[in-house]
Amino acid sequence: MNTLKVKTLAEAMANGESIEYLFWVGCAGSFDEKAQKITKALAKILQSAGVSFAVLGTEETCTGDPAKRAGNEFLFQMQAMQNITTLNHYGVKKIVTACPHCFNILKNEYPTLGGNYEVIHHSELIQELLNQGKIKLQGGTFKGKKIVYHDPCYLGRANNIYEAPRNIIEKLEGELIEMKRNRAKGFCCGAGGAQIFKEAEKGNKEVNNERAEEALSHQPEIIAVACPFCNLMLSDGVKHFQKENTSNVKDIAQLIAEAAEL
Repeated sequence: MNTLKVKTLAEAMANGESIEYLFWVGCAGSFDEKAQKITKALAKILQSAGVSFAVLGTEETCTGDPAKRAGNEFLFQMQAMQNITTLNHYGVKKIVTACPHCFNILKNEYPTLGGNYEVIHHSELIQELLNQGKIKLQGGTFKGKKIVYHDPCYLGRANNIYEAPRNIIEKLEGELIEMKRNRAKGFCCGAGGAQIFKEAEKGNKEVNNERAEEALSHQPEIIAVACPFCNLMLSDGVKHFQKENTSNVKDIAQLIAEAAEL
């Protein structure tokens, strides 16, 4: 697939099209060069599987998650109400996103402000599409490779989604390796709670380096993540230890897109 064209909800509505999923891209997936690869990979997967979806494009703004986590409830509610007005205008029913932060706040905190949607994380949807046979993996791409999986805080502890990402990785025929701190006892990448947008407090070690060191101790070819912020933080950690030539940090959507040769 050489050209990737994704329509906006405005374009779909103008054409009288019915869209099943709104793909909520999020700030990282929109603006960060590394996270944009996750966005493109998920879009390719959805298109390949025949899923009807669209994006908001320039009408999408921040969910307000960083503002809320940083303690600015007023700003959060302003941002949330703007998004809810837009989503309700288009009659959005289902939302899929690759960002656990967006997923958590859209699913759990928008309803109190009038934003009621069926929100699904991309790991759950990809697993469903794989189970339905709508994504065909070519096989061999990751066969036998060591894959360490890192649990994103807002996906795991906040929403109890542990199995979907692991089930996806197991379909790659690689060797899934668990870190000592995993699932409900997983260790943060260092980005959550709006920490990624500020300077770290004084200490003797960066959180992302601590987690990257734990992952690298297994000498994996792949460090798999299911969050664009975890992707960024662990990638920086791998670079800190100068292991980027032997260990790649990739989102599960990227792994599936590569295995399906999309």
